[in-house]
Amino acid sequence: MNLAITERASTTTQPLKGKVSLVTGSTSGIGLGIARALAAAGSAVVLNGFGKHEEIKAAQGGIVADFGVPVSYSAADMSKPESIAEMFETMLGEHGAVDVLVNNAGIQHVAPLPEFPVAKWDAIIAINLSSAFHTTRLALPGMIDKGWGRIINIASAHGLVGSAFKSAYVAAKHGMLGLTKVTALEVAETGITCNAICPGYVYTPLVEAQIEGQAKSHGIPREQVIRDVLLAQQPNKRFATTDELGGIAVFLTSDAAASITGTTIAVDGGWTAH
Repeated sequence: MNLAITERASTTTQPLKGKVSLVTGSTSGIGLGIARALAAAGSAVVLNGFGKHEEIKAAQGGIVADFGVPVSYSAADMSKPESIAEMFETMLGEHGAVDVLVNNAGIQHVAPLPEFPVAKWDAIIAINLSSAFHTTRLALPGMIDKGWGRIINIASAHGLVGSAFKSAYVAAKHGMLGLTKVTALEVAETGITCNAICPGYVYTPLVEAQIEGQAKSHGIPREQVIRDVLLAQQPNKRFATTDELGGIAVFLTSDAAASITGTTIAVDGGWTAH
C-alpha cells in the first residue's frame, strides 16, 4: 500500500496517535470511559484516581490489551496542589507535555446548608474545582509551546441549574464553567481549546448501587427508582453512557472542533431545556 495512503488511514482511525492524555478521576466510571475512548483514538493515557490496587491494574491492562497504547497511573491526591504538581513533574519528565487534559475528578455530599460540614465543603471545592485550576495552569505552558492542546472540563447539569442540598457541588460545577470560559479566552489564539461537558445522570457502577439502595430503602421497584427518583428531571428518561461521553470528548479533540471553545455541551436528556 502507498505509504501516504497508509499514513492518512492511520490518522483517520487513530487521530490522537502520538498524543498524551491525562484524565483525572479515571479509575472508574465516567473518567475511565473517557480514557478508554481517547486510547481508542490512539492517545497514550495517564490515569488518576483512587481505588483498589488490583482494579486499577486491571483498568490499565484492559486499555493496553484493547488499544495497544501506553498507559500509566498517578495516585495524585487532587485535593492537594503539591500532589498535583508532583504528578505533572513526573508526566512532563516522561512525556514532555500533556496534549489532552480532561478534568473529571469529583466527589459529592448532600446536606442542608445550615448542616453542611465545613470540611466537606472545602474538600468538594478543592477536588471538583480547584484541582482543575491547578492542572490547567500546569498543562498550558507545554500546550502553548506546541501550539496545540485540548482541555475538557467535566462539569454537570448542576453547572447550569441548581438543586437543593447540593450547595458545594453546584457551586463547584458553576465555577468550572467560569474557569472554562476564562481559559478559552486566554488561549484563543494559541491553537488550544477549552470546553465543558455537562452530563446529567450517567450509568456507572456507583449509580447502579444507588438504584439498588433506593429500591430497598423505599420498597419500590428499580424501574420506578430510575424513572421517578433519579431521572425525574431528565425528559428522555434514560441514562447517558460512559461511551457517549467518551465519544464527545474525542470529538472535542478533533480538527472538526477546532473552533469550538469556551462553551458547554449538555448531555442531560433535556434536563436543562426546562
